[in-house]
Amino acid sequence: MDKKYIEKMLSKMDEDLSKKGMSRREAMKLAGLSGAGIFMGAATSASAEEEKIVKSNAKGKIVIVGGGLAGMSTAARLTLNLDNPDITVIEPEKLAVSYQPGQTLIGAGIWDQDDIAYNRDDFVPDGVKVIKEKAILFNPQENKLTTDKGTVVSYDYLIVATGLQLDFERIKGLEEAGRAYSTGDNSKLLKALGDDICSVYTAEGATKTWEIMQKHIASAKSGKKTKFVFTHPSTPIKCGGAPKKIMYLANARLKEEGARENAELTFYPNGGAMFGVPEYHDAILEQFKREDFKWHYRHNLIEVDKENKIAVFDSKWQEKGPWDPVMKDFEVIPKHEKIRVPYDFLHITPAQLAPREIGESDLGSAKGWVPVNKETLQHIRYENVFSLGDVAQVPMGKTGGSVRKQYKVLVDNLIALMNGKTLEAKYAGYTVCPLITDIGTVMLAEFDWTVSPTPSFPLDPTVERWVFWLMKVYALKPMTMYGMLSGKA
Repeated sequence: MDKKYIEKMLSKMDEDLSKKGMSRREAMKLAGLSGAGIFMGAATSASAEEEKIVKSNAKGKIVIVGGGLAGMSTAARLTLNLDNPDITVIEPEKLAVSYQPGQTLIGAGIWDQDDIAYNRDDFVPDGVKVIKEKAILFNPQENKLTTDKGTVVSYDYLIVATGLQLDFERIKGLEEAGRAYSTGDNSKLLKALGDDICSVYTAEGATKTWEIMQKHIASAKSGKKTKFVFTHPSTPIKCGGAPKKIMYLANARLKEEGARENAELTFYPNGGAMFGVPEYHDAILEQFKREDFKWHYRHNLIEVDKENKIAVFDSKWQEKGPWDPVMKDFEVIPKHEKIRVPYDFLHITPAQLAPREIGESDLGSAKGWVPVNKETLQHIRYENVFSLGDVAQVPMGKTGGSVRKQYKVLVDNLIALMNGKTLEAKYAGYTVCPLITDIGTVMLAEFDWTVSPTPSFPLDPTVERWVFWLMKVYALKPMTMYGMLSGKA
């Protein structure tokens, strides 16, 4: 743990607390946390856990494809649990471990891009080898893979943690944008989006989002009626709350500038609900009503006319058809039509999918993702292959909070397999989404495969709280960067 960093964060937190007339101790008590607990295992809890570890003498060459949060945290934990590990990480992007959950805060001008940028090589565990190339061909039948530089890498055990790609190219009018990753050079994407379309799903795009947002807030402040449009696609996405978070934050910035009355904020989700957990759906719906947001369910963005600033959606609904005498019920007829929506500011949450090299390989499923047992995270066809994070085909689970539970399960099961034992560790589907509802409040949505709230704190999880804002802004990044990436949190 970087003590200087923690001291800086605590100092900033204390400044915020003093404005509320509250001490840090009082805030922690309110949240049901200890002083160390707010960092969610980043220091004290990590040390306690490390004392319990009994290292295994299991042997085998482990290759991890992907050196982001999921891959590097797994590498770190393996080094803690194996007495003589042989681990290779394949990752070409030097900023792979950067803190992606902070991109929404950048998009609203709360953080800068430098606040989330971290060098991959600063988080490589001792003894772990890094191949700074991209794995592009997989031959799981022979336990080999090939990189874009022609390097052939063999393995005994493979962990796939590549993350996903952002599929802007499927939107008509944005084909030139191609597919993108959250980190790396996305100048081609930004050029394709232009000056009125943005997305916080890349680090560079988050910075551009703030620039574009300020321009249109100024327009609304000048008296012009300004349309802000936000989308949510038809595919699984990482951080399912992000499309709404940036909308809430735009709303907050508009109110700060006295420009809200001239702005119309509309959300177009592909699905038929605000959130997959009913309790959180109901809470969000009430927030939308309170803030005078507009929304239209079952709308998927399929085209953008940049010249005329028109977003085209595929709008879907169902109608009652003729009576079916066999089923003794009316048929349900699916309907759809194109809806043209004018915008001034358009925030796109792009469709998301597994990287081509994964989806088109024998490791991928029909939907592209890596098919694993959702509890053990072991590949359903290749027993020496595991996967976690955004690329793994598990229900929900595409958040950093999910990875925090997954990587421990994966390591326990991989070591069990290496020792010829039964895979007993189980991932229960835990997911957490700190849903920012304003600058200063967060609703901490925690849930699992029961599709019910599973709060970690003795507080109503459907209520927006300032103390959870403190956690989001000050605690979660150090927990991630110095807790998970040490293999301990």
